[in-house]
Amino acid sequence: MGKIIVAGIGPGSKEDITPAVLDAVREADAIVGYKYYFQFIEPFVKEGCLCIDTGMKKERERAEQAFELAEQGKTVVVISSGDAGLYGMVPLIFEMAQDRSSNVHVESLPGISAFQKAASLLGAPIGHDTCIISLSDLMTPWDIIERRIRAAAMGDFVTAIYNPKSHGRYWQLYRLQELFLMVRAADTPVGYVRQAGRSEQEVKVTTLGAFNPEDVDMFTVILIGNSQSYLADDKMITPRGYYREQVDEGDKIGQNIMIESFRTISGELKKDYPIDHKWALYHCRFRYGEYSLYGYRCCRGII
Repeated sequence: MGKIIVAGIGPGSKEDITPAVLDAVREADAIVGYKYYFQFIEPFVKEGCLCIDTGMKKERERAEQAFELAEQGKTVVVISSGDAGLYGMVPLIFEMAQDRSSNVHVESLPGISAFQKAASLLGAPIGHDTCIISLSDLMTPWDIIERRIRAAAMGDFVTAIYNPKSHGRYWQLYRLQELFLMVRAADTPVGYVRQAGRSEQEVKVTTLGAFNPEDVDMFTVILIGNSQSYLADDKMITPRGYYREQVDEGDKIGQNIMIESFRTISGELKKDYPIDHKWALYHCRFRYGEYSLYGYRCCRGII
């Protein structure tokens, strides 16, 4: 029995393909993928390797061909752009392995994703919590996508946008901008990269208010900063923390606030509780206030 290796070949240049993926491509008996991607791996394919390329929206057919070849004892590499586990072929291959009750061994090799490449070109936009949203509603209903957009905006996540528009989809990006502007400042930094890592690459920065959805296409990745992000020398920067003020070296503001709060709560306790109860009491009071502390005591029978 052969095996299937699902490999992310990066955003579009050979410099961004990992050594592990290159080794897999060199050793493959067969390679299956979208025809556009073969140009990035062609120099590394061994002589006699069977290459099966198909057009867009043929993911299931490619997966079926990969299993048919692997079940003949071949080592098959299935290629996806970026990271194959992110809007790529990895989930489909694993699901198909279950559906077929196949004994084929499946491996996944990560690749550099488009949002990571875009972030490196924009500066340091993903220095804090980040989420990724695709605006394509081919496989996800729009009401779910919009719910996720609202949650990302309200949660102050740095947000990467995949599939922002296509020939048949144009209004979704306008709606996203509208939703973000309901809770984010108009001067929130926005960066976008078209054809990241390829010869046609374009890198631009702007703000949420000034951003024009007409400037992007389906080959563009957009990064929207959080409330702490800022622009400096045409670079987009998101600090690692939410405390921009100057502090003494080694001073951890959030941790110090929590420690001081615990000290205050400890002084308010009327008796010495067991350590396991005390730890829970500290956190209930610190997070939820006196009412929940009292409720916790009642429930545990320790007042």
